[in-house]
Amino acid sequence: MRTSWIFVSTLAFATTALAADIGQVKVAKGAVQVEREGKRMDATVGMPIRSSDVLVTGANGSAGVTFSDNSLVSVGPNSVFAIDKYSFDTTTYAGEFEGSLRKGKLAAVSGKMVKQSPESMKIRTPSSVMAVRGTEFVVQVDEPPAAPVAAR
Repeated sequence: MRTSWIFVSTLAFATTALAADIGQVKVAKGAVQVEREGKRMDATVGMPIRSSDVLVTGANGSAGVTFSDNSLVSVGPNSVFAIDKYSFDTTTYAGEFEGSLRKGKLAAVSGKMVKQSPESMKIRTPSSVMAVRGTEFVVQVDEPPAAPVAAR
């Protein structure tokens, strides 16, 4: 009985952990970190990505992530990309992907969920929202210029 309880508990924990993983780092070059639950950790190839993670690249960094619906996102140097929302049903291909490019450069290729529902993938920037409809694109967000300093 005790062995069965441990097995069921382990299985439930593993299922929960796997359910939280929505993608995987496929490429990490230079300075690449993932912010998760208030902590930053170095990104490595094969690292699981979860909803609410934030990818941060340094001046020499770039990263590529493949999501569970086969969407691809690549971020360039000096970028900050937040995964705001992600869900995907592998049976029906229904899902939702919302991300925010706060700064830097991003290239994306839509996956299976967009083929099922063309408006299911959205990428926000500080000045726009892009609905990805079965395509690939590149977007760049420049840092705002420094505010002028008043002379006295």
